[in-house]
Amino acid sequence: MPDPALTVPNTDIAPIGRRAAARLRLSIPVRFTTIYGTYECILLDLSQTGARIALANPMSAGMGGYLTVAQLEMFGEVVRCQRSGDGGVNALAFDAPLPHGAVVRVRHHADTLHQRESAELRDQVRRWVTGEK
Repeated sequence: MPDPALTVPNTDIAPIGRRAAARLRLSIPVRFTTIYGTYECILLDLSQTGARIALANPMSAGMGGYLTVAQLEMFGEVVRCQRSGDGGVNALAFDAPLPHGAVVRVRHHADTLHQRESAELRDQVRRWVTGEK
């Protein structure tokens, strides 16, 4: 009998409440690119079928664009917009479901983000101290 820890989970997940796929809760910087520009935002959560992003100026429902994270690009359409005084949140629906491996890749990217940022800061300080460019 195969080890359950080594088996790949079934990607045909039954709907969870109103959701078509389970969410991966995150808080990492990403980019959303539309025909109007590129916006820096925070990826709040991700599933195989969509995502939620926080940004300074949320977009109206119906706006489409590419969400870029962990060297992946996913096309999505804004399906919901929640505005607040200092920004808001957009819910995106992807035009094609992400493979399970892509969601795992984003999780790994999020898990190692702090380590990569710390290493980059140390390199910048070292270059400044030694006078390197």
